Amino acid sequence: MIRDVSIVNVALPAMRESLGLSTTGVQWVVNAYALGFAGLLLFGGRAADLFGAKPVFLTGLIGFTAASLAGGMADTGGLLIAARSVQGLAGAVLAPATMTLIMTTFLEPRERTRALGVWSGTMAAGGAMGAVVGGMLTQWVSWRWVLFVNVPIGVALILAAVPLIARAPGRGATLRTLDLPGAITVTLGLTGVVYGVVTTDTHSWGSAAVLVPIVAGAALLALFVLIEARSTHALVPLRVFRNRSLAVADVAALLIGAGMFAMWFYVSLYLQQVLGFDALQAGFAFIPGSAMIVAGTMVATRSLGRISPRPLLLIGPLLAAAGLAWLSRFPADGSYTADVLGPLMLLTFGMGLAMTPLAVAGTAGMPRHEAGLASGLINTSRQVGGAVGLAALSTVSAHIAANHTGSAKSALAAGFGGAMLGAAVLLAAAALVATLMPRRGKAPAQG
Repeated sequence: MIRDVSIVNVALPAMRESLGLSTTGVQWVVNAYALGFAGLLLFGGRAADLFGAKPVFLTGLIGFTAASLAGGMADTGGLLIAARSVQGLAGAVLAPATMTLIMTTFLEPRERTRALGVWSGTMAAGGAMGAVVGGMLTQWVSWRWVLFVNVPIGVALILAAVPLIARAPGRGATLRTLDLPGAITVTLGLTGVVYGVVTTDTHSWGSAAVLVPIVAGAALLALFVLIEARSTHALVPLRVFRNRSLAVADVAALLIGAGMFAMWFYVSLYLQQVLGFDALQAGFAFIPGSAMIVAGTMVATRSLGRISPRPLLLIGPLLAAAGLAWLSRFPADGSYTADVLGPLMLLTFGMGLAMTPLAVAGTAGMPRHEAGLASGLINTSRQVGGAVGLAALSTVSAHIAANHTGSAKSALAAGFGGAMLGAAVLLAAAALVATLMPRRGKAPAQG
């Protein structure tokens, strides 16, 4: 799914031209996925615990593959955005099930940390592959193939998963034990808050179009907390937040997601709309950054055998914040080597340092039968942060560009740079939150 985000970002200008999307519509191609993903993640994570990871994994994979096919065939912006939303919903089921499979397959803490490192590195490699493949397909064939390419991959994974993944028993869930009131309120609540925030690209923060969904979403989330406090079969037992490592990791993930999600979006736009890169050139431009994520995850994975996640969750976001602040200088007459390459490599190395420790900290002390819940919480925080961060930083970017007195290109560059500076503040805040992490993190639970 990291590959899907990077592959679509590179193709955004081509999608806009082909389907006549507005600037808002382009953002919704990204936000629709994030909205669906964030809204259903907690339910998806708990479903993997209750019904078993294999059937939930296959359900998500089938849905993601079908939505990719529909998105590639879309002939209007509305249909494309709808398909992206379904992709997000399916991804919300698929992602926690993947983490549950890791948690239940690798039982020894050191092996599990190594597996989480490989998982993080694979996500980074997928980001690199997605950017390059997205550029090649968009440039040489059509933007539609950035979605169609998921279909053969999905079919191959389904055929491989059926015989190869062992079916672990679920926990005998029924409609009575699934906590449907909790699932409905948290899904609608998260969706309402995220929808209200992303609507700020076309409405002011004080307008009814923004405030009504945010207030309604917040009320539903408050109701969700009350339901969970009284439920015998809570979707998210509130006791899990007594685990300080998990609670701090969730807040850090929210802030990291808010900053890094916007970075991929705005760097792609800067390369193509300001520097004049085509889709293929933009795809290749992301390779050094993705390679540095892999390098960062390798360093982090090897270090976690000797130290706790805490120092890595301090250093990683601080390096990323420094890179983002450097990147915020975006000049209208700049170049890739002078103005993008260095800061991109610095910030992505910092991102790589934080990825595996974040996953380890977010699952530390959690029993195997709640692995999906832990994964769902981390992923929900990251995705909600990503959607809210992109919307908020888009408002910053648009305001700066609208009040810029120079040329159209310099206004774009100034707006993109302002968004990067805001992202730097968010990553610095994540490092500050990480100081609350236990100095010696607990090893992942084995039972």
